[in-house]
Amino acid sequence: MQYNNRVQPDYKAARNCYRINRRKRIFLVVATMLITLLFSGLLSGCETLDSLIMSQDQPLSERTIIAGLKEALERGATLAVEVVSREDGFFGNMEIRIHLPEELEDVDQTLRCIGLGSKMDEFEESMNRAAEQAAALAIDIFIDAIKQMTIGDAGAILQGADDAATRYLENNYRDRLYHSFYPVVEKAMQEVGLARIYKFILDKYNSIPLIEKKEYNLDEYITNRALDGLFLMVSREEKEIRTNPVARVTELLKKVFG
Repeated sequence: MQYNNRVQPDYKAARNCYRINRRKRIFLVVATMLITLLFSGLLSGCETLDSLIMSQDQPLSERTIIAGLKEALERGATLAVEVVSREDGFFGNMEIRIHLPEELEDVDQTLRCIGLGSKMDEFEESMNRAAEQAAALAIDIFIDAIKQMTIGDAGAILQGADDAATRYLENNYRDRLYHSFYPVVEKAMQEVGLARIYKFILDKYNSIPLIEKKEYNLDEYITNRALDGLFLMVSREEKEIRTNPVARVTELLKKVFG
C-alpha cells in the first residue's frame, strides 16, 4: 500500500492569514486617509490663522477710517437727539439746561421784585421746552452735515481724544448747523408759547420808568445753547463707542475702533 506523502494545505490557517493581511491593508488605508485629512486640516487652519494675522496687521485705509468716524458720529447724533428731545431732555439735565442769558439777569431780578417770579420761572422752562422740541427735528440736519463732511487727517482723529470726531464736526460745521437749526428753534419758540412770554416780560420791564430799555435776540441764544447741549451729548456717545466694545454695534465700528 502506497501513501501520499504530500502535505495537505492548511486552508484554515490560510484563511486566517488572509484575513489578517486584509485587516492590515484596510488599517493602512484608513490611517493614510486620516493622516492626509489631519495634515490638510492643519494646513488649512494655519492658512486661516495666517490670513487672520495678516488682516489684523494691515493698517486701516483712510476711506475705512473716515467711514467709521462718520458712522460713529451718526450713531452718536441719533442717540443724543433721542435723549435731549424727550421731555426734560434739556430742562431736567443740569449739564445742558438752558438758563437765562446774562444779558437778562437784571430783567429777572427786577421782575421778581415786583411779583413776577413765577413768570420768569415759566420763561426759563419754556426756553428748554423749545430746545427739546427743536432737537427732535435736528437729527436730519446733523446726519446731512455728517454725510457731507470731509475729513482731512482721519488717522489723527481716530488716535485723538475720546471726542475728537465730535470736536472736528463742531469746529468745521457748526456755522452750517446753526443756520439750518435756527428756523427750527424759531418755530419751536412759537409753538411752546415762548415768544409770547418773552414779549410779555420785555414789555413789563421796559414799561418801568427811568430804566434802560432791553432788546435781546433770544432765538439766537437758544439756538446756540441747544447746539452746545447736542454737541456735548454726541461727544458722550462717541466716547462710549471708543471705550466700550458693547457700544460698537456694527462690524464697521468694531473694525475701526476695536
